[in-house]
Amino acid sequence: MRVLFNSRAKHDYLSDALTLLSGWTREGEQIRRTLVIDDTQHAALTERVKVVADALHLRPEISRRADSTQIRVGHGSGEPLTEGEVLLAARIEDAYRAVTEA
Repeated sequence: MRVLFNSRAKHDYLSDALTLLSGWTREGEQIRRTLVIDDTQHAALTERVKVVADALHLRPEISRRADSTQIRVGHGSGEPLTEGEVLLAARIEDAYRAVTEA
């Protein structure tokens, strides 16, 4: 059974979900995370994120700067954050744990 949310409840649902993702910050209609990882971990993380993002039909921005990887999820063009984008952030956290614990 699928539950329908009105726009207010949906917004609250996404806000609640975001509070569970430590390290992610919201900037308007995007969420962002900076991870301190090495080049090998960055490559492994990027591959894992690509698989999940392709399945969700999303395109996160992933960039490498010095000793950190910056990730942005969301459109940033005035479109609201979606459940899929919050789900992608959660899967990125899973991938991050997998590549740093290996």
